[in-house]
Amino acid sequence: MGRLTTHVLDIAAGRPAPGLRIRLTDLGSGAVLGEFTTNADGRLDAPALAGDAFKPGRYELLFLVGEYFRAAGTVAGDGEPFLDEVPLRFGVADAAQHYHVPLLVSPWAYSTYRGS
Repeated sequence: MGRLTTHVLDIAAGRPAPGLRIRLTDLGSGAVLGEFTTNADGRLDAPALAGDAFKPGRYELLFLVGEYFRAAGTVAGDGEPFLDEVPLRFGVADAAQHYHVPLLVSPWAYSTYRGS
C-alpha cells in the first residue's frame, strides 16, 4: 500500500530535528491535509498520507525551519533566520508506491531527495 513519509535531519548539529513543524498541502485543491511535528528521531509518528487518502497529484510539504532553529538557539547574527520556511513541492504518479521525502537542513542550506 502506498504512503507518504518524511524525516528531517539537522545537518548543522549532526542529528535528527525533533519538534519541527510540517504542513502538508494538496496543491491541486489547496487543501491543507495535515500538520505534523517531528518526533525525537526527526520523523513523523505515522505516514503523512496513506491508504485511500494517498492519491496521485501534486503536494507540498512546508517545513517550518526558522522556528526550529530559533528554539534550538542556532539563528545567525541578528536573530532573523536565513531560512524560515522550506517548501518542497513534488508529484505523486503512483499512489501504490512509498514516497519518502526527507529534508536535510542547516540554518543556511537544505537538500532533499526521494528516499526509500
